Amino acid sequence: MRRLDNIDLRLLRVFVALAEAGSFADAQVVLNLSQSTLSTHLAALERNMGGQLCERGRAGFRLTPFGQSTYAAAKRLFEDIDAFQNRVGSDRQRLVGRLRVGIIDGVVTNAKLGLQTAFSRYMDYASEVFVDLELGTPLELEQALMDGRRDVIIGPFSQKAPGVAYTPLCREPHALYCGAGHPLFGMKDIRHADIEAALFSVRRYRHLDDLYRVNHPRASGSILHMEAQAMLILSGRFIGYLPRHIGDDWASRGRMKALKAESYGFDSQHFVATRRLKGDAPHVDAFVEELKRQSAETGAQEKRAGRQVPTPAA
Repeated sequence: MRRLDNIDLRLLRVFVALAEAGSFADAQVVLNLSQSTLSTHLAALERNMGGQLCERGRAGFRLTPFGQSTYAAAKRLFEDIDAFQNRVGSDRQRLVGRLRVGIIDGVVTNAKLGLQTAFSRYMDYASEVFVDLELGTPLELEQALMDGRRDVIIGPFSQKAPGVAYTPLCREPHALYCGAGHPLFGMKDIRHADIEAALFSVRRYRHLDDLYRVNHPRASGSILHMEAQAMLILSGRFIGYLPRHIGDDWASRGRMKALKAESYGFDSQHFVATRRLKGDAPHVDAFVEELKRQSAETGAQEKRAGRQVPTPAA
């Protein structure tokens, strides 16, 4: 095997993405490359490395033993490169490196969290930082943080992962909704028996929580993302939970209705979570500070305005 150069580093990044995707089809989406280009890159890397990195065919995709050791070494190499860039940037009082952020879906309209504002302020002085933003469920994000695949994660976490620092950001109100075509939509006196009889769509990662909160006997559907939940509710066949900033927007258009919000509504606490010690990665520290700043400003504004989330009549 000859010495590595810049081209090999680029090919190694392609290989790492392929290994983590677990298939050529998924890697094509992640890398935005055609199958022929991806195959060419892999063949070139295997030629340079002097061995076969993976097996692909009817039996599916899997790394060879040489591929597994190469993947592990490449991950360590890129972590060292990131650490080098962070240290150099810190010594030169510049923010550089790769900021790997994980968030749950359905937060773009969450004014309390205000992630767009935090990113905008951050990029004003950190334009040399590469932002890698990924969506996931709370459990997926916590696992990605523990595995070192994310630097910062934001969402309603359990606060139980060892070695993780959780900082509260804001509380997010949720309500139980039905769509305009649902029998409960036009009903004025909704009883618990009516709720129990309705088809209930639960969040797959909070399955039991949703059932216990409503005291519902069973789930008739499950979702991972809020867009999917909104779709099932809008079908007029399911009831389900949504954040108020999503559900109330549909309700204002006459497409949804909050069901007995005083009885079934709840708040979830959003946190920002990290594993790095403060000072290890200045570009990560700066972003976390922007998140806390945004949270503090929003909280102060709400306190001054005495703002309360409106509760539509059941």
